[in-house]
Amino acid sequence: MFRWTQSITAKVLGVALLALIMLIPLSQADGLVRERQAMRDAASVRVAEGWGGPQTIGGFVLAVPTRQDMRGSDGKVVSVRDGTEIVLADELTTVADLVVERRHAGMYEVPVYTGEVTLRGRLLPSDVRRFAADSTASWSPGKAELRLLIADTRGLQGITSVTIDGHDARLSSSAARMGPYTVLATPIQIDPERETPVDFAMTLRIAGTESFSVLPMARTNTMRLRAPWPDPSFTGALLPGTHRVDARGFDASWQVLDLNRPYGQHWDANDGDVASRLEPSAVGVKLYQAGGVYQQNDRAGKYGLLFIALTFVAFFLFEVLKGLRLHPVQYLLVGAAMASFYVLLLALSEQIGFGPAYAVAAATVVLIVGGYAMAALRARRAGLVLGGVIALVYAILYGLIGAEQYALLIGSAVLVGVIALLMYLTRRIDWYAHTAPPLAPLDTP
Repeated sequence: MFRWTQSITAKVLGVALLALIMLIPLSQADGLVRERQAMRDAASVRVAEGWGGPQTIGGFVLAVPTRQDMRGSDGKVVSVRDGTEIVLADELTTVADLVVERRHAGMYEVPVYTGEVTLRGRLLPSDVRRFAADSTASWSPGKAELRLLIADTRGLQGITSVTIDGHDARLSSSAARMGPYTVLATPIQIDPERETPVDFAMTLRIAGTESFSVLPMARTNTMRLRAPWPDPSFTGALLPGTHRVDARGFDASWQVLDLNRPYGQHWDANDGDVASRLEPSAVGVKLYQAGGVYQQNDRAGKYGLLFIALTFVAFFLFEVLKGLRLHPVQYLLVGAAMASFYVLLLALSEQIGFGPAYAVAAATVVLIVGGYAMAALRARRAGLVLGGVIALVYAILYGLIGAEQYALLIGSAVLVGVIALLMYLTRRIDWYAHTAPPLAPLDTP
C-alpha cells in the first residue's frame, strides 16, 4: 500500500511538472503572436509612407517676429537676438468628416482615411497688444504670419480655400517647426490699432492612417469628428463631451478651454518645453479594430496553460477511476498537440479570419487528441468522452475571447465550476487505500 501511495503521488507530481513544461511551447507561441503583430505594425508603417501617417491638425496660430537688444554692464547694446512670439487664437472650430477604407500590405489589413477638414476661428488684436506690452522684446506685427500645424504633409491632398477677413490667402511651406509638427504659413498684416477681430477660415483635404487628432490651439476650442467606423477609440487629453457610436459610424464633439491644456495663450517659439507639451494636449480618435486577429490570438494564449492542465487532469482521472495506465510521454504528446493549437490558430486566422480559423484548429486538435486517447486508453468510450471534454474546453475559450468586457468574470466562474466538478468526481476516492493494479511482491533475500 505504501508503494502505491508513493506511486500515485509521484504520478501527480509528474503530471504537474509536465503541465509546467508546456509553458515552453506556449511562450514560443506567444512570442510568435508578438512577432506577427510587429510585422503587421511594419505593414502599417509602409502604408503610411505612401498614404500619410497618423494625422494631427493644429491652427491657425499667429507668429510675430521679435527683436531684443542684449546690453552689457555699461548699458550699451552688445548683440541683438531675433525671435518669434506665438499667439493663439481666441476661438477655433474644427470639423472633420472622414471616409475610411481598408488597405492591404501583403496579407495585413490597415484602416486608412481621407477627409475634408474645415477650420474657422478668430484672433483678437488686443491679445497681440497685451502680450507685446508684457514682453521685454520689440514686436513687429506688420511682419507676422498665420501658421498651420500638421503632423504629416504627405497626407495633405489639397487646400480648397484659405480666407483671412474674407480675402483669399495662400499657404506655403515654412522652414519653422513647432515640436514634432510641420508648419505651413501665410503672411498677415496685424494693425496694432485695430479693434475688430481677425477672422480666418480654411478647408483642406487630408489623408492619414489609423488615427486623427486635433490640437486645442485657441482660448476656446470646438472640435467635431465624424466617420463611418463603428469601433472608434477616443484618445488624447480629453474624452469627447458628446458622442454617438453605432453600426453606421461615430460622431463625436469636444469643447476644450485654454484652462484644460498645459500651456498658455502665447510663448516664445524657441521654448522647447512648450513644444513638448503640444502633442499630449491633442484630442482625437483611433480607428480601433475590435477583436483584431492578433489581439484575439493573444487573449486565447493567456488560457493555454490552464486548459492543458485541465486536459491532463481529465486523463489522470481516467487512469485513477478506470484503472488505466498512461506513460508521461503520452501526456507530453497530448500537451504538444494542444500547444500546437495556438500556432495553427495564428497561421489560419491570418488567412481566413479568426472565427473560421478557430473552428478548424479546435476541430483538428479534438480529433487528434480524442483519437489518440482511444488508442492509448484502449477504450472507445473514453476517447469520445475526452474528445468531448476538449471540445467543451475550446467552446468555453471561444466564449471568453468574445466576451471582452466580461472575460474575467466568466473565466473565474468556469474555473470555480471545474474545480467543484473535480472535487465531486473524486469525493469518494481514498487516495491511501485506492484500488490499484496489484503490485509485484518485493524481492526477499
